[in-house]
Amino acid sequence: MQIDLTPKEFRRLLDLVYIGNWILNSTRGDQRFQDYDDVESKLFGLCRQHKMDALVQDWNGISVPSKAYTDGGIHEAIACYEDTVFYEILAEELARRDMDYPDITDDNYGEIVDRMNRYMDEFQLSGVDKLILEE
Repeated sequence: MQIDLTPKEFRRLLDLVYIGNWILNSTRGDQRFQDYDDVESKLFGLCRQHKMDALVQDWNGISVPSKAYTDGGIHEAIACYEDTVFYEILAEELARRDMDYPDITDDNYGEIVDRMNRYMDEFQLSGVDKLILEE
């Protein structure tokens, strides 16, 4: 298979592959999906042929993203995504809790969204600073 990419497109593809592999494998410990690691390694290995040597390094004979790459802002993008997902899931769970955990139906969808939006507004103002667990 041959894919023709501009250097900018190739660089964006590296980001997509890294982010995807991070989401799939970063929490798996010893049970990583090796085939995704292999694809990431293969693509980052191509950096040497495209004058992007600073983005790749060898680790135990395998091409991996370099420290310069991983320290270059990609994890800030991942963290932004994680924060958004965290707050959205939390807002939905709290909204559904407030309603005694109903299944989401056409009839209650509007109320759930309204409650979620109120939680999201609060999270935007205060994060989780005002959340209190009562015992």
